Amino acid sequence: MTDKRKPYKTFTREFKIEAVRLMETSERSSTELAMELGVRRNQLYKWKEQLAGKGEQAFPERRGRPRKEEQSE
Repeated sequence: MTDKRKPYKTFTREFKIEAVRLMETSERSSTELAMELGVRRNQLYKWKEQLAGKGEQAFPERRGRPRKEEQSE
């Protein structure tokens, strides 16, 4: 018996940038901040790394194949 996997959560570019900004400026630990934002702690570090490496090119709009509801019949 296989369980269905939960769909991935998607976050906007603005949310990711704000999360990184909070991580850098907040007095709270990254663990506390991650719990408050509803993401994994390591995800915050990945976003920080992407933002540092790619700057304005970080977090492009949705990639990959379109969702079923976005596909034409």
